[in-house]
Amino acid sequence: MVVTTENIPGYKVVEVKGIARGGVVRATHLGRDIIAGFRNLVGGEVKEYTQMMAEAREIALQRMIQHARELGANAVIGMRFMTSNVGQRMAEVYAFGTAVVVEPE
Repeated sequence: MVVTTENIPGYKVVEVKGIARGGVVRATHLGRDIIAGFRNLVGGEVKEYTQMMAEAREIALQRMIQHARELGANAVIGMRFMTSNVGQRMAEVYAFGTAVVVEPE
């Protein structure tokens, strides 16, 4: 279970395992940049970048879940995403939260 809240209704936290984290750095490529450049001229959503960032979030999320499992957790609470530019054509997406063991109340 992964939630953005600090608790999970119907469950109690019985152990805190630590911070679970997962990240990925994605770079754009020439094809996407050319298409994005054209879209930038007329305005609107740059779907190629939207898709790239959605894929990056999913990868970061899955890596965070794997790290939580490695810590011995069965849930992550307080999950958040963070993004930052790493270079001119690269962005990092980072997922993190508190890895916990929960059980039904």
